[in-house]
Amino acid sequence: MTVQDKEETRDPLWSALWKGWRCRCPNCGSGPMLTGYLKVRDSCPVCREPLHHHRADDGPAYLTILIVGHIMAPMLHVVFTTFRPEPLTLFTIFAVGCVALSLYLLPRLKGVVVAFQWVRGMHGFDPHP
Repeated sequence: MTVQDKEETRDPLWSALWKGWRCRCPNCGSGPMLTGYLKVRDSCPVCREPLHHHRADDGPAYLTILIVGHIMAPMLHVVFTTFRPEPLTLFTIFAVGCVALSLYLLPRLKGVVVAFQWVRGMHGFDPHP
């Protein structure tokens, strides 16, 4: 495998992941991938690429928990040791922050997981069956 081959295989992956992060079709990048908050469309309304093959399952939720935990836990420690707020105030602020960050990340990470499966040809996305 040459350097050029590696670059050609790397580009579509990152491009598709970016399209997935934006909740767009990994093929064309202009059609919406999701029909609701987390429901993936059966196919792209623009390019008709089938998207029903995805098997995102619990992956996006696990990734969301991992990211939110790694962001909020150190912040909680720093805020507590620096400012010493009242426990109820601390809990309220960080509970709202965790929920808001989770609600923001979950559909985007679902798009990334579906796009990753699409670009790797997993679970029926294979262009050469």
